[in-house]
Amino acid sequence: MGQPRSFLLQDWEYLPTLQIPDPTASWRFVGVPEFARQYLDRYRMASLGLSGFTTMFCLRGFSQLMEDLVLAPTRVDALADVVFNFEEALIAELPQFGFDAVALFDDWGTQEGLLISPDMWRQFFKPRYAHQFALAHNLGLHIYFHSCGQIMDIIPDLIEIGVDLLNISQPNLYHIPELGHRFGGKVCFVCPVSYQTTSITGTRGEIFEDVRSLIGHLGRFNGGLVGYVEEYHSVGMSEANYSACIEAFRTLGRYSPA
Repeated sequence: MGQPRSFLLQDWEYLPTLQIPDPTASWRFVGVPEFARQYLDRYRMASLGLSGFTTMFCLRGFSQLMEDLVLAPTRVDALADVVFNFEEALIAELPQFGFDAVALFDDWGTQEGLLISPDMWRQFFKPRYAHQFALAHNLGLHIYFHSCGQIMDIIPDLIEIGVDLLNISQPNLYHIPELGHRFGGKVCFVCPVSYQTTSITGTRGEIFEDVRSLIGHLGRFNGGLVGYVEEYHSVGMSEANYSACIEAFRTLGRYSPA
C-alpha cells in the first residue's frame, strides 16, 4: 500500500471546509444487490477499507497527526468526529443489503507494540470504537477489526467493547500460547501463516507446524479461529508455500470443541 505524498489537511484551518463525500450516495452500492443474491448462502462482510485512525493520518499526515495528539488534541477530536461519523453513516446503510458483518482496517501496531500509549489510545479512540461497535451490533452486524503490528495491550479493550473477529495478520509478533491462554474463547481470531516469516521463508513442515499451533491454541474454542491465506508473491512467497498454507488449514482445521 502506498502513502499519500501530500495531505488535504496541511493546516487545521481547512477542516471546516473539508468536503465530506456522501456516505449514502447510490453509486456506492451499485452491484451490491446482485452480489447479495449471488451469495445467499455465504457469510457476507462489507469492508470499509482503511478506516478510523488510518484515514485520519492519510488526511493530516502521520507525523503531524502524532504531534497533534499531544499539541492539538481538540483538533484531533474534531477530525475524529468527521471520520467516525462518516463511517457510522456507511454502517447504517449495510443491513438493507443483507450483510452479516462490517470490516474495519485500522493499523495500530509497530513490530513491538502500540503506536501510541495504551492510555492515550483509551482516551482518544476507545470510546469512538465502542460507539461504532455498538451501532453495528444494534443493526445485527458483527465487527471484524484488522490491525497490523503488535497490539497486545489493547486486545482486552477491543474484546470489552465487543469486537467479534480480530484479525492479527502478523501472528509471528505474538506468543501464540499466551494469546490463547488469555483470550481464547473470548473472540474469534483471524490469522494467516505469518507473511513476515514462515509463509515466505519457511518449509512445508514449518508451515504445517505454525498452523497446528494456531489451531491448537486459538481454534479449539469452537469458533476461536478463522485461518486464511494471502497471496504474497510480491514479497517472496513461492507457489509451493502458498499451496502449503491452503493445504495446512484445510487438513488441520478440524478440531473438537473444548
